[in-house]
Amino acid sequence: MGASYVRLTTAQALIKWLANQYIEIDGTQYRVCGGGFGIFGHGNVTCLGEALNSHRSELPLYRGQNEQSMGFAAAGYSKQWLRQRFMFCTASAGPGTLNLVTACALAHANRLPMLLLCGDTFLTRLPDPVLQQMENFGDPTFGANDAFKPVSRYWDRITHPAQIIQSLPNALATLLDPADCGPAFIGLPQDVQGWTYEYPLSFFEKKIHRIRRQSPDVAEIKDAVAVLQGAKRPLIIAGGGIQYSRATAELETFVQKHNIPVVETIAGRANLRHDHPLNCGPIGVTGSNSANALAEKADVILAVGTRLQDFTTGSWTAFSHDAQFISINAGRFDAAKHRSLPVVGDAKVSLNALSEALSYTAEQNWIGFAKDERAKWDAYVTDNTSYGHNKPNSYAQAIGVVNTHCDKRDRIVAAAGGLPAEVTANWRTLEQGTVDVEFGFSCMGYEIAGAWGARIAQSEREPDRDTISFCGDGSYLMLNSDIYSSVLSQKKIILLVLDNGGFAVINKLQNNTGNKSFNNLFVDCPTIPVPFAVDFAAHARSMGAEAEKVADPEELSEAFKRAKASDKSYVIVMNVDAYEGWTTEGHTWWEVGTPAISENETVVTAHKEVEAERVKQRRGV
Repeated sequence: MGASYVRLTTAQALIKWLANQYIEIDGTQYRVCGGGFGIFGHGNVTCLGEALNSHRSELPLYRGQNEQSMGFAAAGYSKQWLRQRFMFCTASAGPGTLNLVTACALAHANRLPMLLLCGDTFLTRLPDPVLQQMENFGDPTFGANDAFKPVSRYWDRITHPAQIIQSLPNALATLLDPADCGPAFIGLPQDVQGWTYEYPLSFFEKKIHRIRRQSPDVAEIKDAVAVLQGAKRPLIIAGGGIQYSRATAELETFVQKHNIPVVETIAGRANLRHDHPLNCGPIGVTGSNSANALAEKADVILAVGTRLQDFTTGSWTAFSHDAQFISINAGRFDAAKHRSLPVVGDAKVSLNALSEALSYTAEQNWIGFAKDERAKWDAYVTDNTSYGHNKPNSYAQAIGVVNTHCDKRDRIVAAAGGLPAEVTANWRTLEQGTVDVEFGFSCMGYEIAGAWGARIAQSEREPDRDTISFCGDGSYLMLNSDIYSSVLSQKKIILLVLDNGGFAVINKLQNNTGNKSFNNLFVDCPTIPVPFAVDFAAHARSMGAEAEKVADPEELSEAFKRAKASDKSYVIVMNVDAYEGWTTEGHTWWEVGTPAISENETVVTAHKEVEAERVKQRRGV
């Protein structure tokens, strides 16, 4: 063909196109894809690897140690960039790719952009069955990569080189769509990766993308105004979507103008600073007495940028049965939940439109109640995070130490286990948008990998700040290899490993439902005759990090200062009590299945106590 075309392999064309996609953020143009995380195998090294090597400066490739953790790192990266940029993950055909399924589900649940470029079996089937191929006896087109269909927002298998001309723009449109945002999966058969095609040069021209801001329907705004105008006890639930919309300033302006108390979801932590007078704390199962007291009495609830997960709603027991919900959300699916009056639109645009149309301020007795409840919760957190006076070491104390000594722009990361609840309840936000508590999918192992990904993103804009991760011993043992990744890539993280001897928060749930401790703490595992303590500090040092173990919060305070001063990844280990020192206030009811019958009377009693609270449960649709 003529000069307006270029002959490339499928893999070469894919990477060349990706390297020419840009986004403008605060007046600066960036590649919308910040690079990728990759582990090579026979399914992606020869063709895709060759193409990536040719673009190593434009799309830096970080060598992961585990495919699942690569996906977690990509999620941490996109969260730090507020979904405006993403990373790709590439893995070989077979188990390497399947290791990414959990991370893909995390991105799907959290509405996060992540591009998966994964090896696939040969399209021709001439060498079948090949190494690591998952054969389906009744459908030869159905393979391991089809497992990603339920957890991807966009899925395609490239069966001809020309297909990427349509597939790649569609995938990117999904990654940048505020309503449909989530992981995009591209299956790349090993032979098709190397096949060639005459691609039009126009396909590779630089393109600047923008994230759509959807304006709300005028009628929906009018309906919302009518409901809010009649409110006696209004409440705002601020979700993570506010940060993704870059609408924290608009939220603050709305709150100040209309004098409405705000409570935050787990994903919405750090929408407002702790010292904002109408920030009344986190809501729900891992919330605060103040937020939950307001939720129980509120007659109109404005939910902004939240999918109203059960930990936010207390399995829908946190609110009165007749409370009216208004949900502002870019996604129709989330806006219409539980009989909400939907306002489908971007949070920033919708809050401005609603504020303009609304002539209303909340009554002073309601504001007085909110401020009194907040003051009582603040006093509880002060006591809860304090140490000394023979208090056992606790998560809350460690959180308090870091809160005291960190920089206000440092990034705080936590994930599954007991720490998300403890960070959500006890952290006092110093600056907006600085907290990432991964509870959308609640994945153990995110703590270290997600922090590494966040640090990569952070170093692109705020290299003088730190990423600080709270991690339990259970999560550390599950997925720790990205300490090594952070050292190799010189992307420093500070990791606090708080060791309580196993899965202590699940042990607490086990005990709270009448069961005896079994198989959660190492000392209660019948197949472990003699438990012994892991030397986490020595293990971290073996991967190149600086590390030390401290005895108590006083020593932790000094160690944290040393970690801040260090230029290398730094791990601080402290034992915490498995039974004492938990945050005991601020919890709503949470529906977990309990045995209706049991030979154990304590289990039966606990079941009756749990079921007695069900009368509060709001009947949703």
